[in-house]
Amino acid sequence: MIAALYVQRGGCYFGIEGVDPWDEARDARTYDGPHPCVAHPPCARWGKYWHGGPSRPHTEKLGDDGGCFAAALASVRRWGGVLEHPAYSRAWLAHGLPWPPETGGWQYDIEGGWCCYVEQGWYGHRARKATWLYANVPAPSPLNWGPAPGDFLPFDGWYHRQKDHARARRTGQLRRLSHKHRAATPLPFRDVLLSIAGSVALEASP
Repeated sequence: MIAALYVQRGGCYFGIEGVDPWDEARDARTYDGPHPCVAHPPCARWGKYWHGGPSRPHTEKLGDDGGCFAAALASVRRWGGVLEHPAYSRAWLAHGLPWPPETGGWQYDIEGGWCCYVEQGWYGHRARKATWLYANVPAPSPLNWGPAPGDFLPFDGWYHRQKDHARARRTGQLRRLSHKHRAATPLPFRDVLLSIAGSVALEASP
């Protein structure tokens, strides 16, 4: 069994044999094992617009997520598994986690875990969606490292260079990714995360 923490109700972790999904109503901060987990703690207060965003700047407090990230990290460290957050999340600095390079590879954490940078564009996301992972597993397997190949929609929907804007118009991609599409975890990437957490269960099997 694998616990999927901080996931969307009815989302890609629901209806899978051997996966116990914890949506907002179940409050994953109260998870007390005993299974390894895949954790997606909320990232709004740790990212680029932690302060509230362009429409309401400086209305929020950095890291004010109700203790979700700290609880998710504690669960992964205690029970094994993997935690996912956007690349360059300020939660990494706040919790003393290794800063993984964009070139890829797992970086060892003094607490016994591993961190890496990976782009979900390798696994079917419509944007590159640069991601940081923290894994507490015996020996994490290699992932698809480095920049994902191909053309992708900008993650935040804005075009900073004229040639990008022109290409977007030419290819019909001049549109923003919706919040739903930005937040979505592609099924192949979900399966990668489940396999990482599953390696803990395999190691513990007699």
